[in-house]
Amino acid sequence: MVQHLVDLLDTWLPSYQEDWVLAVLTQVEGSSYRKPGAIMLFHPMGKSLGMLSGGCLEADLRRHAQRAIQTQQVIQLTYDATDESDTSYQLGCGGIVNIMMVSLNKANNYLGLVSVHDALMRGDRGIYQLEIVADGVSSHQISGHFVEASSDAAPITLNTKTLKVTEQNKTLLQIPLRPPVHIGIFGGGLDAKPIAQMAQTMGWKVTIFDERTAYARTYDFPGCHIMKHPTQSISTDLLSGLDAAFIMSHNLQIDAKTLKTLQPLPLAYISLLGPVHRRDKVLDMAELSLKDFSGYFSAPAGLALGGELPGSVALSILSQCHGVLYNSKLTSLDSVML
Repeated sequence: MVQHLVDLLDTWLPSYQEDWVLAVLTQVEGSSYRKPGAIMLFHPMGKSLGMLSGGCLEADLRRHAQRAIQTQQVIQLTYDATDESDTSYQLGCGGIVNIMMVSLNKANNYLGLVSVHDALMRGDRGIYQLEIVADGVSSHQISGHFVEASSDAAPITLNTKTLKVTEQNKTLLQIPLRPPVHIGIFGGGLDAKPIAQMAQTMGWKVTIFDERTAYARTYDFPGCHIMKHPTQSISTDLLSGLDAAFIMSHNLQIDAKTLKTLQPLPLAYISLLGPVHRRDKVLDMAELSLKDFSGYFSAPAGLALGGELPGSVALSILSQCHGVLYNSKLTSLDSVML
C-alpha cells in the first residue's frame, strides 16, 4: 500500500503530464481517518494513489475528480459525519472533513509536486505550501511550492502538524514534509525478515547491515538496501541519517562493535535483541552504560506483547519504535483521535 508521499509521487511522476487531480484534506473538525495535509491523486482512467479515508469517500472523490478535469475549476467538498442518521457516505469517524480538489496542469506547474518529489529524494525536509482558494476558481490560478527548512527553523519531525495561515491576502496550507522513516537492521538473519517486511508495508525505508557472507542475502530482503561492511567502516553521514537501529546479529562481538559505533549518533531509537544478562555483556564489551544513550535505548528490545516467533518479535519492536518516533504513549486509540 502506498502510504508515504514520496512513494505516491514515485508512481505519479512517469505520467505527471496527464490529467491528474490532486485531492488534499484541508481541515478536520472532530475525528477523521487522516489528518489535514493528507494527499491523494486521481487519474481520469480510474486509477488513484494514496488515501484520504478508510474507503468511505474515495468512490465519491473519484466522481468529483472527473468534474475537476472537465471544468478545470477548483472543487471544495465538505463531508459531515456528525449526523449518525445520515448514511450517505457511511463515515465511521464522526467528524467533518474539508477536501479541496485541483486539476494538475502545466499552467499551475503541477502545483510544484515535481519539485517536492526531488526534494524528498534528496533527503530534504521542509514545508509544502499550497494555496487554498474558493470553490469554482480556475485551477490555473492556484499555486503550490516546496520551501526547504532553514537551519534556524524548528525541526520538521513526524509530529509536526499541518497549519493553515494567511499571508499577503492568501490562505495557505503549510504541510510539513520529511523523507520516509529510515531504519537500519544490524544483522541479516532470517528473524530480521518480518521486521523488514512490516517496516516496508508502513512505507519505511530499510537498510540491512551485515558483513557476514551467509547473512543479509538479497533474495531474503527484497526492496531493502544491503550493506556488506563492518558497521565501524560505514560513513557517519549514512548512519546518522537513520531514524532508528535494530541490533540483532546474535553475535556478542559484532553487536558490541555496532553499539559502540551507533551510540554517539543522534538516533531516536536503538534496540538490542536478547535478555538483560546478554545486554549487560554487550554493554561491557562496548565499554558503555545505559546512561550513555541520548535517544531511546531498548534492551531487551520491544514491548511485552507476548509471543516468541520472529513475527511476534518484529511486531513488538516495531510497535515500540513507532511509538518513540511519533512521541506517542501506549494508550487506546479513542484517546488520541483528532
